[in-house]
Amino acid sequence: MNPDALRGHMDALLLSVLEREPLHGYAIIEALQERSGGALNVPTGTVYPALRRLERIGYLASEWATVGGRRRRTYRLTDSGRKQLEGERSAWAEFASVIGGVLQPGVRQSG
Repeated sequence: MNPDALRGHMDALLLSVLEREPLHGYAIIEALQERSGGALNVPTGTVYPALRRLERIGYLASEWATVGGRRRRTYRLTDSGRKQLEGERSAWAEFASVIGGVLQPGVRQSG
């Protein structure tokens, strides 16, 4: 998948992956890949800065944990992050509907 296609959607993807359970950075990357059927291979240089930014604005909280014998920073969704994820999902549904209406052949909008 073209990395440019993810621009503007990374926050929603990260929040969604963390909705189920707290995860460390590499596990988040693996979850994105798994949930996308292998289509998303997001580099660490994209994920980690986004995680730190989301934590700074209060959508994520983190703590150090030992995972598989290694000390890792584990991220979890905050209440504010859950609300943001709801908003991101609504915005995505509207965006997909509008773009789908334009890209689908033979579909006409009334108006």
